[in-house]
Amino acid sequence: MLHCIVKIKRLRPESANPLPGYMTPHAAGVDLYAELGDDLVLQPGARVLVPTGIAIELPDGYEAQVRPRSGLALKHGISLVNSPGTIDTDYRGEIGVIVINHGSEPFVIRSGERIAQMVFAPFARASLVEVAELGESVRGAGGFGHTGR
Repeated sequence: MLHCIVKIKRLRPESANPLPGYMTPHAAGVDLYAELGDDLVLQPGARVLVPTGIAIELPDGYEAQVRPRSGLALKHGISLVNSPGTIDTDYRGEIGVIVINHGSEPFVIRSGERIAQMVFAPFARASLVEVAELGESVRGAGGFGHTGR
């Protein structure tokens, strides 16, 4: 298991929300909490940017991925529009979560509610080299679902 140090800053120090944390010893992601002044009602089909009240500083070579919470997805149809959302190493602004209601009922988001999870992952930067031809492979140009499985 890799370990990295992530600096975190509360953007509203008066907030009563906990900082993100792992809910179990083997959890891959930390939970992110909504930081709202008032409850927010998300109608079916609607999407909204939910502030978290925090900003982070990632170490070089790491990204943070913001992902949906499975319980909200299963019980209420709540997901994230750009999942996973990527937070780059050089971003220092507030983390926002783009939430969408795929359910059939309005969903109320309250301040302090766990709305997403964030996973920290190393990444590689590629050097892209333009070529006239690509090497052969068994799959070739076969597209989505080409194996029939």
